[in-house]
Amino acid sequence: MSDSSDERPGIHPNVAKVIAAARELGLEIEPRQFPDGTKTAADAAAAIGVDVGQIVKSLIFAVDGEVVLAYVSGANQLDESKLADAAGGLKCSRVDADVVRAATGYPIGGVPPFGHATELRVFIDPDLLQWPEVWAAAGTWHDVFGVEPHRLVEASEGEVTDLKRA
Repeated sequence: MSDSSDERPGIHPNVAKVIAAARELGLEIEPRQFPDGTKTAADAAAAIGVDVGQIVKSLIFAVDGEVVLAYVSGANQLDESKLADAAGGLKCSRVDADVVRAATGYPIGGVPPFGHATELRVFIDPDLLQWPEVWAAAGTWHDVFGVEPHRLVEASEGEVTDLKRA
């Protein structure tokens, strides 16, 4: 008997991949769909009915050419020099949508915190840890899931470090 919760009719294939990846990491998630979209942190917070600080922005950058992932609180902006330092590099730069999709398998605005096409080093904004629950993209612009932030840190094996722009 197989658990087909990630094969429900009407579920987007990206969401099914995120559910399966979460399960492999020991997390049971229940994505929720918001037809009006959750592409930005403000959109997601308004749709879900939570503080913008509870939104996990999964941001893809290149540090000295290495593609890395930063989970940043929706209330904060990323300080690129802090991410470069955390990753042991000198230069942090934005990447385009094609690089994001190639590295993660997902579109900008729908990048989940795990289940990527390639293994990425993860750096985590400590401001996310102040909440009992945070919300992250589940593979599309319309799907999100809630998770206890310390479980997210464990599952991603991410490094908690100051990433916030002052």
